Amino acid sequence: MMEFNRAAVGCVIRRLRKERGQSQELLSGLAGIARSHLAMIESGAKQPNFETIWRIANALQMPPHSLVALIEEEAEKNSG
Repeated sequence: MMEFNRAAVGCVIRRLRKERGQSQELLSGLAGIARSHLAMIESGAKQPNFETIWRIANALQMPPHSLVALIEEEAEKNSG
């Protein structure tokens, strides 16, 4: 199973959420996940599964593949 770099996942989701002026409470509600779960993802303490990535992408009003691409770019930037 492919795992994302947790720091990259959290960084991208946090950045997108803040760019949209959303609180963790709002984004987690839109995504149908607990705010504490979102906080753990953003901090890198928890690895989101595909369904959670899908839900967060939809809550951010973007296609899931776009969110994954941004995460991959961030991971690449941080690894090099």
